[in-house]
Amino acid sequence: MFKNSYFSRKLHSLLGVIPVGFFLIEHLLTNYSAAKGGPESFLEHVEWLHSLPLVLALEIFGIWIPLAYHAIYGLYVAYTARNNVNNYGYFRNVMFFLQRVTGVVTFLFVAWHFFQTRFQIAIGSVEQMEIGSHMHQIASNPVYFVLYVIGVIAAVFHFSNGMWSFLVSWGITVGPRAQRVSTYVWMGVFVVMSAMFIMSLTAFLDPAFQHVTSVTKG
Repeated sequence: MFKNSYFSRKLHSLLGVIPVGFFLIEHLLTNYSAAKGGPESFLEHVEWLHSLPLVLALEIFGIWIPLAYHAIYGLYVAYTARNNVNNYGYFRNVMFFLQRVTGVVTFLFVAWHFFQTRFQIAIGSVEQMEIGSHMHQIASNPVYFVLYVIGVIAAVFHFSNGMWSFLVSWGITVGPRAQRVSTYVWMGVFVVMSAMFIMSLTAFLDPAFQHVTSVTKG
């Protein structure tokens, strides 16, 4: 399946940024609207997303197929990869190891989150505009809340550290100084995005999300 290792790795790397990385950022901004503007703002973002033309095709070909390839090949890499201390040094090997671990955690988290949300909407168990109330129920469960925090931190780390690797493998940050600066930049991105996701998750604890199922038009 992964006979052409060079091509497979390049495609895996590219799909981790476009469109999977974009999907993570979009998900962050949509959920952060709950923290910034409350239930109405969150539902406005949800309505806008679902009003896009050919939204189902966009989800299938722009998100789920690329995500499936990135996840499946990533699991293959995690299973076959070996750390190389001589070439990369201790810190980079730790990051290499964490990249693989968080990749597996992210895969499990995304599958679980998809089942709890998008799949439930698809089978009619949850109405599309009741997603805020549904997220309130999920976030209000202490076990789910902790698992979601772990999941989003793993996903953000995997994205941020993956971006560092992407810039190296595509010849954008080629020297030690550029790679060191890139490390600081993406560590900062990791901290900011993690904080925003946790703030978003905390915002869903607001009881107001229990009662708002549509956007009030002024």
